[in-house]
This record gives sequence, structure tokens and C-alpha cells, in this order.
Amino acid sequence: MTIWDILLQQIINGVSLGAMYALLALGFTMVYGIIELINFAHFNVFMVGSFVGLWLLEAMGIAGQGHPLYGLPLIGVLLAALVATMLITGILGVVIERVALRPMRNVPGTAAMITTIGVSYILFNIVILGAGADSKNYANPLPPVRWEIGEAVLRLREVLVWAVAFGLMLGLNFFVRRTKMGKAMQATAQDQEAASMMGVDVDRVVIIAFFLGSALAGAAGLIFGLYYNYTSFIIGYTAGLRAFTAAVLGGIGNIPGAMLGGILIGLIESLGGQFLAVRWTDVIIFSILVLVLVFRPAGILGRAAPSRS
Repeated sequence: MTIWDILLQQIINGVSLGAMYALLALGFTMVYGIIELINFAHFNVFMVGSFVGLWLLEAMGIAGQGHPLYGLPLIGVLLAALVATMLITGILGVVIERVALRPMRNVPGTAAMITTIGVSYILFNIVILGAGADSKNYANPLPPVRWEIGEAVLRLREVLVWAVAFGLMLGLNFFVRRTKMGKAMQATAQDQEAASMMGVDVDRVVIIAFFLGSALAGAAGLIFGLYYNYTSFIIGYTAGLRAFTAAVLGGIGNIPGAMLGGILIGLIESLGGQFLAVRWTDVIIFSILVLVLVFRPAGILGRAAPSRS
């Protein structure tokens, strides 16, 4: 395998990994863009989504190398599992906002952010107590379709990851920029008080932001499980920290920035692991986080809305 084949293979792997990080980063971006809160519970909403997806697939007869019950088409089962996982994690995000964060919204300082850390640990421990601390094997139902590009290999699972992730990201971008609710979200991000005076229901906007961000985290969790064929209680922190770095790199509060940042972090992790060493990838990624925060805190594309004093 030539250096160019290795490079192409790692770009394929990096874009797939980056697409998952981008979906997760969008949740950070949406919430921060509207209420300027870094939601650390988002890490473990992603992790919960991976377990929900696993249980849904098992309930529909897909486990290990198994096939769906009752002869259902595989694509239909996967789409149903994706939609159901997004709905469940979206509702979880709404519950977190309504129960734990709304009472803290007008409390000054970092109280709300610290609350999200507490919620994150609650989700973390509920999963450990309910599912155990061992890794769970995910289903591997996809046919072994692959295409060779030189000596690099593009598999069906990469194509599906790209299609689902970019479809969801483009759909979100369309929703925010073209729909009435999306424009209300932009107005709220600019100035909550002015948006409220113009008739925008700020509480509803915040709930929808949490629902959409958490739903995308659930989709990322299901995609992670299908791609790597496992899930564990710890994946929220390992993937979540990278997704947070991606959001900061692209410009937290900026939807295209979250997409760009996710792809860049995925490529850095993939290429760094190949050409340097796996143990150096965390050093590189979190060095980027520190450098961006020090020298360009607005990120590559900047914030979509001005910071409020």
C-alpha cells in the first residue's frame, strides 16, 4: 500500500469519524448560541442514545449478525431505530432543560453549567447501574459491500454514515435558516429580551433547541454503535470532549462551524493516529482547543450571534 493509498484510507476514516463529532458538536452549538450555556450533560445524552439504539435494534430482532424480525426490510428497521432514538434522546434533552436548567436560567454565574455536570454524572451512573460497566456488542447487520479505490477501501457503512450525518446537518441548517421557528431561534440568539418583546416564545425556542440538539446526539450515538459495533458507558466523555473541541474550533454558536470543526477533528485524529501515534492524537486535539481559546476564541468561522453583556 503506497503512502497515497494510506492517506486516502485515513481521509475516508477521518470524514466518517468527523461526521459523528459534527452531529454531537451541533448540540453544544445550538444551546450555546441561544442561551450561552455549555451543556456538559450533552456528553452523556450521546452515550444514552447509543444504548437506546442498541436496545431498539435488539427489540426489532437485530443482534450480532442477526436479521430483522418478521422479514422486515433492513433499511426500514434502521430508519425506524434512528427516528425512535432521536425522539427518545430529544425528549430526554427537553426533560433536562425543564427540570434542571430552566430554574437556573436567571441565576448569575456558572451555576447552570455546574448543574449540567451534575446531570451528566446522573446519566452516567444510571447507565452503569442499569446496563453494567462492561462494553456491549452492537449489531452488525449491514451487508459487506465495499469499493476499492486503489488499495484504499470504501465500505457501505462509511457511505451510510456520510449520507445520514450530512443529511441531518443540512436539514438542521435549512430549519434554522428558512423556517419561522428557525428565525425565532436566530432572533433569540441575538437578543432574548428583544425577541420576547416581538412576540417570540423564548421558553419554546429553548425547548426546541434542547430537543434538536439532543436528538442529533442520539443519532450520533446510534451511528457510533453501528460503525464501531460496540457501546460503553465511557464513550460520552471520549467522544464528547472531541465534539466540544470541534464546536470551539469551528466557532461555538455557529452551525456551519460545528460541521467544519467536526470534520477537521475527525481528520486530525485519523491522520495523527496513522502518521504519528495514537497516543499523540489527544495531545494534538486538546492543544488545538487551548490554542483556539487563547488566540481565536471565536473559532474559525466566528460566532453566529454577537456576545451579550
